[in-house]
Amino acid sequence: MKKYLMILSIAALGYTANAQDSKLYLKGGLNLANVSTSSDGSIDNANMLPSFHAGLMADLPLGAGALSFQPGLLFSGKGSKIEIGNSNDPSYLQSTTRPYYIEMPLNLVVNLPLSDKESKFFIGGGVYGAMGIAGKYSYEGKIFGASISGSDKIEFTNDDPTTSEEEGAGLGMMKRWDYGLNGTAGFAFNNFLVSVNYGHGLAKLNSGTANSSNDNNKHRVWSLSLGISL
Repeated sequence: MKKYLMILSIAALGYTANAQDSKLYLKGGLNLANVSTSSDGSIDNANMLPSFHAGLMADLPLGAGALSFQPGLLFSGKGSKIEIGNSNDPSYLQSTTRPYYIEMPLNLVVNLPLSDKESKFFIGGGVYGAMGIAGKYSYEGKIFGASISGSDKIEFTNDDPTTSEEEGAGLGMMKRWDYGLNGTAGFAFNNFLVSVNYGHGLAKLNSGTANSSNDNNKHRVWSLSLGISL
């Protein structure tokens, strides 16, 4: 399924060269990333991790233009900060995980023209698929007063997401494939756009775990984007 999403995104981005009224944007901005920490999907907002995203996004009008299809191909940073205890306690741990993905959002949006007719407000949503390609984690703290610290590269499993068994699972590894739901809203002007986006992950991050038992350990990412028309 992930391969078909990639093919669809690339084909849609290429289509913009010939489609009337379609646009291709160079897009980037700020990510505020976190990971759900409870079975009902809630997060600790105090530990939100700043990161970034950059890539391409197309806006392809459908029909008379009230609807648009917005596929994208982005390099996107996610992750979280975790703090256990207080720095004044005998035992304390602070950990930061920064995975990076190639992400393909596929959104359907409704366009509401503004007064100058060259600008519009849009709102909509869709799905995304992402592949982990790099990352790093670090930690520091103390155990009964003895200082500890360290860092290393993130290892991703090479599991085939179409099978029921997870291949290559291991302690301290992350699943390579991520997927979830999107929400997006923003303003598009003649040559640029600004938007706010939310990605709600549905895949658990740690290897060897199923997705059905609860809703913890999944990506939650708010993004603020600026796009420039190419």
